[in-house]
Amino acid sequence: MNILIIEDEILIQKSLKKLIEKRGHTVQATASGIEAIELIKDNQFDRIISDLMLKDITGFDIIEDVKSKYSAEEISHLFIIMTAYSSEQVLAKAKLYNCKILNKPFDNIAKAIDIFVGDSNEA
Repeated sequence: MNILIIEDEILIQKSLKKLIEKRGHTVQATASGIEAIELIKDNQFDRIISDLMLKDITGFDIIEDVKSKYSAEEISHLFIIMTAYSSEQVLAKAKLYNCKILNKPFDNIAKAIDIFVGDSNEA
């Protein structure tokens, strides 16, 4: 799988990248939502894992911007949003896109990686 990680906390970004690569997947990572949009437009990813609150834009802004490239169904399979702020509004918006939400910090990192790489149907 070709996976994009969008996470502005560099320690989390590097850790996730390393753990996913250990499972045999190709991983690109960025801390910028704007850069992520360009990467998504220029590349084909099997999974896009984005933090909700980035320094420049939100994970939902990224989804909105790439709607021209992907159908609603593709977005629901491609995107996983990570957040420490899972309010009712966030959950309702995620439901609009039908994408998975994973709360940070992760209770079980191995299970989170399973979800990220598609080895689990849970989120």
